[in-house]
Amino acid sequence: MAKRCAISRRNKTPGMDQGTILLVDMDGFFSSIEVVRHPELAGLPVVVGADPKGGAGRGVVSTCSYEAREYGIHSGMPISRAYRLCPDARFLPVDMALYQAVSGRIMKILASYADTFQRVSIDEAFIRVKTDDPEDAIETAQDIKKEILAKERLTCSIGMGPNKLVAKIASDVRKPDGLTVVAPDEVYEFLDPMPAKKIPGIGKKTGQVLKSMGIETIRDLRECDARKLVLRFGKWGYRMHDLACGIDRSEVKEDHTVKSIGRELTFEEDTSDPGLIYDSIDALADATHRALSNAGYLFRTVSVKVRFEDFDTRTRSRSIGFPSSDPELVKNISKNLISEFTGVAKIRLIGIRLSNLRMADNGSSGATHRCHASRAGITRQTSIYEFIL
Repeated sequence: MAKRCAISRRNKTPGMDQGTILLVDMDGFFSSIEVVRHPELAGLPVVVGADPKGGAGRGVVSTCSYEAREYGIHSGMPISRAYRLCPDARFLPVDMALYQAVSGRIMKILASYADTFQRVSIDEAFIRVKTDDPEDAIETAQDIKKEILAKERLTCSIGMGPNKLVAKIASDVRKPDGLTVVAPDEVYEFLDPMPAKKIPGIGKKTGQVLKSMGIETIRDLRECDARKLVLRFGKWGYRMHDLACGIDRSEVKEDHTVKSIGRELTFEEDTSDPGLIYDSIDALADATHRALSNAGYLFRTVSVKVRFEDFDTRTRSRSIGFPSSDPELVKNISKNLISEFTGVAKIRLIGIRLSNLRMADNGSSGATHRCHASRAGITRQTSIYEFIL
């Protein structure tokens, strides 16, 4: 598993007088853990996700090794397609309990090096290090990599920069096992040649609109009149322009709040049967409501997701005027939202997500809180592998 750490320096003397932001991103996290557990898999294409069932399986790839990526396999890909691309790959089921346990140990390591710490996901975290000496920050990053490798036999890639945006983009430059340092006075040089879609929040549709405006690179976006962007995108236009200029004022801070709770279901066969769809909505609503109650939360927004047989994915949401934990409300709203999609085409996957959460008061009752969930339970944000947006 160990590989030589590759360091890309954007400037020999990066001035980071206000502190340095590190984004630590574990390399192929789930598949790498599986290789540690099964050393005989080292160097082989490993795919973690749904059962491929000889190419007829449902579900998607959760993650895969870098050897599997050489065949074109990537996270979120239908497992059946991954099988067709590399039928000799080792396909393994998701073992979330193991991955969460390893993640917990790694996050403790990262927090021990940080002045401020923010966990982003199960395999990613921001660290803010206050230092006037950039070499100290680089040494800290190297120490982090060494400790994780020694204790967990896993590698990570680290991006270092003057803010979270630059650190995030830099972390993806040299993977696996990379360390990329971007100085404040080298931000334009670093960002300018990259495609605009490298900026978080610019997806396929926004990218297409930007391209129609003659904007393809981050430099194009930076040099575009911000007023023109606002006319097309509203407030997001201002934000995009700031990010293209390397401006990100968001702070590194730990957020312990749960944002949403959700569940999803992939049908064994694509279906247009309304009875099956609505019965499945009832089951998903019950499962999502149990998770909400166990976590001790109330909701105000219900969202549904539908993925059709051609993998076109749609979402709909509805908010109510009061916080609730009424399971029947979840079912009724979900059915109403999903009715728009029944009869359109065969459906492959459905999901329900509850958001705009707040902690339930012990004295709540009625429609606002019928389940009297205990706050003593473990709260968590639903994994992307349980509800993939």
